[in-house]
Amino acid sequence: MVESFTKVKLNDQQLSLLAASAFGADSAVVGSKELTGGFFNTGYDLELSDGRSVILKVAPGPETAVLSYEKDIMRAEVEALRLVRAAGGIPVPEVYSYDESLQLIPCPYFFMEKVAGEPYSDVKESLSAEQRASIEYELGRYQRLINEIKGSAFGLFSGGAASAGASWRETFRTMMGNVLQDARRLNAVLPVSEAEIEQALERYLPALDEVTQPRLVHWDLWNGNIFVQDGMIVSIIDWERALWGDVLQEYYFRHFENSEAFFEGYGTALNSPNEVLRKRLYDLYLDLIMVIECYSRQYKDENHVNWTRDNLAETWKLFSAAE
Repeated sequence: MVESFTKVKLNDQQLSLLAASAFGADSAVVGSKELTGGFFNTGYDLELSDGRSVILKVAPGPETAVLSYEKDIMRAEVEALRLVRAAGGIPVPEVYSYDESLQLIPCPYFFMEKVAGEPYSDVKESLSAEQRASIEYELGRYQRLINEIKGSAFGLFSGGAASAGASWRETFRTMMGNVLQDARRLNAVLPVSEAEIEQALERYLPALDEVTQPRLVHWDLWNGNIFVQDGMIVSIIDWERALWGDVLQEYYFRHFENSEAFFEGYGTALNSPNEVLRKRLYDLYLDLIMVIECYSRQYKDENHVNWTRDNLAETWKLFSAAE
């Protein structure tokens, strides 16, 4: 587990207080375990006296320095979960309660259903090629259903990234600008100067004009956020980075993955010349964030920190060399 500065630790008394508030005074916490997955929020697996098992997620407090896009992302997750669950057809956990009043603890938190299964990232290597293909085909189908949900404006769930009515090009330019401002504020070391990145961006941004309909994008749908059981997907979790944007921002379109089964389930690999340009742009956006968040979260794992830098350097070579 990569330890993160943003993670909040609660004691037994605090856990009991939150559970009683959400489920009633008779719902005492009789067992708790901090979850080791994830790098931003803190998760607890709680066993209640009435026999239920629930998940508690706790966000960093308002005073914690986070990246621009991470402000209020717990509210974004709750809104996205409720939206997707209401739409139907996509397996997501139920939200039981959400509290951002800061009255019981100085952090937003919510309780949700504990889902069955294991993260796909934990079991993928133990599965046969046929089992992996089946799961990734199913993921492609779910990803398509997610992306078919339409919005009225582009931007982040957690407050938006541009003014209402802004184009996707304008919205994404603002998102990228915020990331570069975060890098400047945190004195993050990038492979080239901010000016060089902005200059290279200008060659790519016109490709975004092809995107005219805001679509629901999970954006963080990597293998750790896919829960599987008996060879099937049983839940899709961690929606805090959801946004209304371009479907090509989804993780399985990033350079980390190249799953033919996913593309088959999705219905297309989306590899037109314009789509290839957009993929490269979103690769750079994600890889910049992965480096910059090392500074805000104060990771101590040097192997992870060095990997993010090397990964960004490789992405930048491809991005800056493209015509």
